[in-house]
Parts: sequence; structure tokens; C-alpha cells
Amino acid sequence: MTADIRGNALSCGAEAARRLDAASLKFHNYLADPIADLDALLAEHPDCVMAQALRAGILATTTDRTFAAEAAASLEEAERLAPRANAREQAHVAAVRQWMDGDLSGATERWGGIAIDHPRDLLAVQYGQLGDFFLGQSHMLRDRVARVLPSWRRDTPGYGFVLGMHAFGLEEAGDYTRAEAAGREAVAINPRDGWAAHAVAHVMEMQGRAAEGAAFMQSTAPGWAPDSLFAYHNWWHLALFYVEQSDIAAALRLFDERISAGGFGQALEGIDGSALLWRLWVLGHDVGDRWSKLLACWSPRRNHGVYAFNDVHAMMAFAATDDRAAQDDVIGTLKRAAARQGTNAMMSRDVGLPLASGIAAFGRGDYRAAVAHILPVRGIANRFGGSHAQRDIISWTLCEAAIRSGDTAMAEAMVAERLSAKERSPVAQGWAIRAKAMARPIAA
Repeated sequence: MTADIRGNALSCGAEAARRLDAASLKFHNYLADPIADLDALLAEHPDCVMAQALRAGILATTTDRTFAAEAAASLEEAERLAPRANAREQAHVAAVRQWMDGDLSGATERWGGIAIDHPRDLLAVQYGQLGDFFLGQSHMLRDRVARVLPSWRRDTPGYGFVLGMHAFGLEEAGDYTRAEAAGREAVAINPRDGWAAHAVAHVMEMQGRAAEGAAFMQSTAPGWAPDSLFAYHNWWHLALFYVEQSDIAAALRLFDERISAGGFGQALEGIDGSALLWRLWVLGHDVGDRWSKLLACWSPRRNHGVYAFNDVHAMMAFAATDDRAAQDDVIGTLKRAAARQGTNAMMSRDVGLPLASGIAAFGRGDYRAAVAHILPVRGIANRFGGSHAQRDIISWTLCEAAIRSGDTAMAEAMVAERLSAKERSPVAQGWAIRAKAMARPIAA
């Protein structure tokens, strides 16, 4: 029996524990390649149950069926080894099983429970935050981390990661001042912490501080970009700052040189690619043949139906390229998912299906139908996960659809909402000018 670097008991030997800490560190930093490190560890220490549980959890939380078989194999081995593991390790294995079985909420609560009992279990804290993110639970992103903070000191290994996670939770809960301070401190502690840098980017995105946001991401990139499995998302944030400054050419260069650098081999990468191109395409910008790269990502996944958030972003690519057969496939996938059990059934039914239908309507030029499908889910979109910045694409699409539909009242309402959040945004001001051209006389 031994322990990890933060004192959590492990049922493996000291050498396996040391190597597990090293692989876990890469996961905490979202650096390449923790799976390769775990494979090497397991080749020599095949009875390390936490290595199998970590491997399964990393693969499972990609929300990508492409990795499901590999995740299942690791989980089955972890379950075989679990009887000789301690209670904390067994709880980790059980959490991954719940996630793999489609109970994302139950898995997230189990990881949260592990963190309550073992507040320095950084893996439990991180998995809990990932679960809250995929569930769109904004306040739990803050509160689940706040529960464990009193058990951490600045000299505790990994303190910066907890601070960065708390920063993201504070931002999603709307506490921007504290979020920015915590995020900046976490980056100062560990410049490689891309999650902490991304928390600060979220603050600036929500506050409409595009120029500052771009400068911050550019200045911190030498720390978080090298060897990062998360850099594509931070480059996406930088691209959004460029779009808000009307520098479309810079945003497209980032797509070409950075965001698409991984070839969109994972659904999470495809989400950011679709989200950027859709924003530009909706505004009428020419994105060239860039959608083809997203089609290569989404076409093999259009029948997966594991996470409605993915399906909606797949629909963006198919709507923008007018692939009606693929659009029908996505709608069918969402309908089947909605009829099943599990967390994704609710996500697909409540948000995914109407939102994907609205995006498809926008793509075929039926803007009134787009508004009719999308507007009712505007207030409950958190149910299908993601961050405020990611779900902002809903308001973005509604503004453009309302203006194109010719519905003056709806256009004025959507633009007024946008201006209240980002008054100085050139994109919002552009919508305001167009809406004003449609304006009706105000009744006396």
C-alpha cells in the first residue's frame, strides 16, 4: 500500500504510484499524452486499478463514441481489479461505470462525493468539474470546487489546478472579478495550465473585452500551447476575440493554423471548429472550403448519439453545406437518443432536437422556422451542457435569423438583448443597425 503525491491511499506499489502521479499531472495540465504514459505503466504494473480507472475516465469523458471500446476495455479491467482496491479507488471505478452507462449526472455526483470524503483527490475534483461542464451546471462548477478549497494550501502539489478550476466556476456563476483574479493567480503559479488561462478568457468574452482578451491569450500562449491537448479550445477563444474586433482574416488564419491542427480527430475539437465557422457563416462571411474539414469529423459521428451537444454542432456543418441527408440522420439520431434512458435522453429531447431543427431551418433559409424552433430553448439551453460562451451561439443565431425573417419586433427584441450584454461589440452594433433599418414607429 502507498499513496499519491497528495496523500490519497493507493493499492499499488510505490513505483506504480510515482508513474501514476506523472500521468495524472499530464491530465491535470491537459498535456500529451497521458494515455501513452498509462499504457507504459500498465505494461509493467497491470494490477494498478487507478491507472485503469484513470485511463477509462479520460477516454469516456471525451464524449466521443470513437473511444468507447477502448474506454470499456479499461473499465472492465478496473472492475476486475476493484475487489482488491480501497474504497476510494472502487468509487472512482463505479463513477466511470455510471458515466459509460449514460448516467452523467450520477457519475458527476459520485466524483463529487469522493472529493467530499477526500478533498485532496485532484482527479475526483477534476472529473467532477468536467461532469458539471458537460451537464451545464454553472453554479456547481463553482461550488463543487469551493467545497474542497479549505483543504488546500498554496504549497500543496496541484493547488494551482484547483484555483484554476474554481476560477472557471466563478466565471460561469457570474462572479467575474474573483474569477479573473483566481485565474490569473493560477496561471502565474503554472503557466502551462491552459484551463486556468481559459477561465480568464471566458471572463473577458462575457464582458466584451475583446482586445484585452486577445492580448492575454497571445501573451500566455507560450505557456499553455506546447504539447497541449486543449490548445485548440484556447485558440478558439482567441479567434472569437478577433471576430468581435472584426478581424475575420485573423480568425480564419487561426482556424487554418491552430484550431484545425489536430485534424478534428475528436468530437471536442469538431465542436470548436463548427462553432467558429458557424458564427462567421451566419454573418455572411466567406469561409471557403473549410467546412470540408468539419464534414470529415462529423460524417462518421452523425449516428453516434452519445451527447446532444455534439449532434447540434454536427448539424451546423451539415446545414452550412446543405447536406439534407446528413441533416436527416442527425435529427433521427437525436430522436432515438431522446427515446432512450439516461442523461443524454433529456438533453436530446429538451434542447438538442429543437436546436438542431432550428439550425437546419436556418441553413435552408427558413428563418421564421429557425426562430420558432430555437427561441423556446433559449432559457433552458444549459440543460445540454457547455459554457455560457459556447451556448452564446444560440443568441448569435437568433439575432441573425430574426433580422433575416423580416420580423421587426423579434429582431428588435433579440438585438436589444444582445446590446445589453455587449453594447460595444461591433457584431452587436451591426445587428442593431440592420434592425433599426427595419424599425416600426413607436406607438404614442
